[in-house]
Amino acid sequence: MAAPGENMRVDADRLWDSLMQMAQIGPGIAGGNNRQTLTDADAEGRSLFATWCRDAGMTMGVDAMGTMFATRPGTDPDALPVYVGSHLDTQPTGGKYDGVLGVLAGLEVVRTMNDLGLKTRHPVVVTNWANEEGARFAPAMLASGVFAGVHTLDYAYSRRDPEDKTYGDELKRIGWLGEEEVGARKMHAYFEYHIEQGPILEAENKAIGVVTHCQGLWWLEFTLTGREAHTGSTPMALRVNAGLAMSRIVEMVQTVAMGEQPGAVGGVGQVFFSPNSRNVLPGKVVFTVDIRTPDQAKLDRMRATIEAEAARICDDLGVGYAVEAVGHFDPITFDPTLVARVRTAAEKLGLSHMDIISGAGHDACWAAKVAPATMIMCPCVGGLSHNEAEEISKDWASAGCDVLFHAVVETAGIVE
Repeated sequence: MAAPGENMRVDADRLWDSLMQMAQIGPGIAGGNNRQTLTDADAEGRSLFATWCRDAGMTMGVDAMGTMFATRPGTDPDALPVYVGSHLDTQPTGGKYDGVLGVLAGLEVVRTMNDLGLKTRHPVVVTNWANEEGARFAPAMLASGVFAGVHTLDYAYSRRDPEDKTYGDELKRIGWLGEEEVGARKMHAYFEYHIEQGPILEAENKAIGVVTHCQGLWWLEFTLTGREAHTGSTPMALRVNAGLAMSRIVEMVQTVAMGEQPGAVGGVGQVFFSPNSRNVLPGKVVFTVDIRTPDQAKLDRMRATIEAEAARICDDLGVGYAVEAVGHFDPITFDPTLVARVRTAAEKLGLSHMDIISGAGHDACWAAKVAPATMIMCPCVGGLSHNEAEEISKDWASAGCDVLFHAVVETAGIVE
């Protein structure tokens, strides 16, 4: 069945109003959001989303990881659902659109289907994956990872935040521990709509990013052990300086990533010094290296080089060294049929588009392990994301949602 005609569009005002209403929950300090996973703000955002889904005639299921699945029934009781979604949790200083756009655009797809009286053979399920960001509980995409069999439920429940609270305990505390077995659901297809989180679409003046691949990544958490000592009275030659070792590793990571150009990135985003006092050399430094590339050989080579060089640096300085992989997925190739469907929808709607590789990880990466999956992207101003200044336009948001609508409805199969 062909997708509905190009005259069928989502309600751009309604989509934007939903985004702005959700942004009132867990406000940041500079115009964005701090709605980290399993916080009270997360619980409030979940409740609002559940209310909207109920009002749209959907039924809500919640699994044991706290992922929400809102279902619009299809006409065929044996047809597997078409899933569409992303995440409502944010970074501590996150924007209003990262993840949220994909969830609320999925809701808008269903609302538009209701407005038009469309029936589909396959059910459509709008999904809010829990703990996509990994800001509070590493690794990122934790719930979708359990769903895809990458992580165990026990592993996920044992993840701890900086205050030593566990994922399992916090999930119970906020009241969103579901009864569904994680991963028991089967998918006909999975779509995820997201802001680009990079500058390419805006620079190329393209409205739609047709996502063909997603970069692989490693998050490597290093723990360096030095000796706490007075910064003023300890001679330079007698220091065991974990901070110095860290600084040399940071520079080394930059060198390794630059040596793998084009198409590779690496950097350090999180650092904890202990005791973190102005006049005390750190006794322990914990930091995370993030490396990414769509090339599997490069990804493997970067990890091996960084770990070997870090060990050498620490040995030279007499600093204790340990490393743990706290996040990983291999490069992803999205389903060619669904990718083509997104591209065709953009062309039919007269929207400028280009193929693009996602530089960030997404729940679609794990969904792709269990079902055909793909992504759609819209531009974001200056490529800025994971920042309260993150911004998109209403036109960008609705254009991508129109493409999502057509691709989802075609995949779900219109029933006349």
